[in-house]
Amino acid sequence: GEQVGAPTAAAAPAAPAVEAAAAPNGPGTVLVIGGGPGGYVAAIRAAQLGARVTLVEREHLGGTCLNIGCIPTKCLLHSAELVSEIKEQGADIGVKVSGVEVDFPQVIAHKNAVSKQLTSGVAGLLKANKVVKIDGEATFTGPKTLSVKKSDGSVEEMTADAIIVATGSVNAQPPIPGLKENPNCIDSTGALSLEKLPKSMVVIGGGVIGIEFATFYADLGCEVTVIEGMDRLLPNMDKELGQSLALILKKQGVKVFTNAMVQSVEKTGEDIAVNFTCKEKSETVSGEAVLCAIGRRPYCDGLFADGISVEMNRRSIAVNERYETSIPHIYAIGDVSAKIQLAHVATAQGIACVDLLYGRENHTSMSVVPSCIYCRPEIAVVGLTEAEAKEAGIPVKVGKHVMFDNAKTLIADPGRCFMKFVAHAETRELLGAQLMCEHATDMIGQLSQAIANGMRGMAVTDHGNMFGIKEFFNYCKKKNGELKEQGKPEFKPILGCEMYVARRTKEDKVKDMGDQSGYHLIVLAKNYKGYKNLIKLVSRAWVDGFYMRPRTDRA
Repeated sequence: GEQVGAPTAAAAPAAPAVEAAAAPNGPGTVLVIGGGPGGYVAAIRAAQLGARVTLVEREHLGGTCLNIGCIPTKCLLHSAELVSEIKEQGADIGVKVSGVEVDFPQVIAHKNAVSKQLTSGVAGLLKANKVVKIDGEATFTGPKTLSVKKSDGSVEEMTADAIIVATGSVNAQPPIPGLKENPNCIDSTGALSLEKLPKSMVVIGGGVIGIEFATFYADLGCEVTVIEGMDRLLPNMDKELGQSLALILKKQGVKVFTNAMVQSVEKTGEDIAVNFTCKEKSETVSGEAVLCAIGRRPYCDGLFADGISVEMNRRSIAVNERYETSIPHIYAIGDVSAKIQLAHVATAQGIACVDLLYGRENHTSMSVVPSCIYCRPEIAVVGLTEAEAKEAGIPVKVGKHVMFDNAKTLIADPGRCFMKFVAHAETRELLGAQLMCEHATDMIGQLSQAIANGMRGMAVTDHGNMFGIKEFFNYCKKKNGELKEQGKPEFKPILGCEMYVARRTKEDKVKDMGDQSGYHLIVLAKNYKGYKNLIKLVSRAWVDGFYMRPRTDRA
């Protein structure tokens, strides 16, 4: 998931609102380098805490995420999803449409319009919080001094009590012969702004970026081939996700090669030939375009002048738990220093860094970070996989549900879908979750909250049914007797489908998440398959005393 600005300044998200301090209890002046999801949020947070803030951005507010990354990609995928649903499902569900046509320039124009609207919202937020924005490129000339080359060509020397580096990342390019020299070999930035839809494309890299672009172009009718060097797609995720995704992509017409290493790229007539080895055999595939999507690298090119340098962790700027670099008063957040390159990580780190600067408590935990892939069906993960838990020596129980019996899945018919939960075998504490299903990216936030707060599952039975329904209802019967004796509200069935709701008093509170309503909400449907895959996890909330705001409209 990404955290971004909204259409207008009034609606765009920012750091949590706080009362501006008349005199800051930290640095009086803060300078932020980079206006992406980490930088602009850090700048606003510092301004809200009373600092005089300047933000230097060399290109576009909103950074990669809003301009050439997360949001533009989702715009393209939305267009492609509509096309694929009409073509693949239209006739079956009674929606007959003739002459479905893709206006590719308009697809790109819509993407550009959305990005412009969001970045305008960010600009409005900065102005509303009195953050001074400078268009230019900054270079450190000393521990607290910068030389800023502005867009008009002038140069200004600047200084601040604290400087936050949030310069993000750029596309990585491997040293493959012929790749750099050929104009039809593009990266993700180029893939977002093609003038026409290519007839065929070869995607080098089967990670998140490569898979999302393969999905988009394949859905629009482009012949797509994916080449991945590891033994499966999405090699950094649960093994079953990559294996299942490969099968689904093949059904969607995408050719997939794994354990394949690209040797060279060369022009052959109007196409580009990609030469690679796969299972010790030489192979060649051709495409009108070649997309290199092997990942991104931290961007700090030209950031430090000669004689000024910070400690590095390979290509990343090394920081401690307070986001401090090896040079006092210089801090780094987001892709340039983080182990996980995600927009919402940069945003969280921007807020945490500034809060620590001003002596405020840091509530940010980098141990639970959800990650999403917007393919078909969606993929979302958080926490540990089964393999990672076992490697760490943690005894685990795994619950998995293949969603052939789920009503929403049957309606949407996205292919093979499943949910997998990893729990501690002894404590039953939820450790990780891997979802491959419709709306996986919407649901992963609830699972992230559960893991972050140490919530436990009711049971993981021998046949792999996580948070078993039978165990829960047996518990309800037993618990209702105890509650009745104590004069406390019992579980009450509602809506005629054996859902249960409970209200507890504040004296029963175990974990207070800030909701002072005194309510716990827990719903479970015994005979309603639509709830079976999501609500099982929430069922433990009442038992563990986890406070949640009632949502009876969704009960």
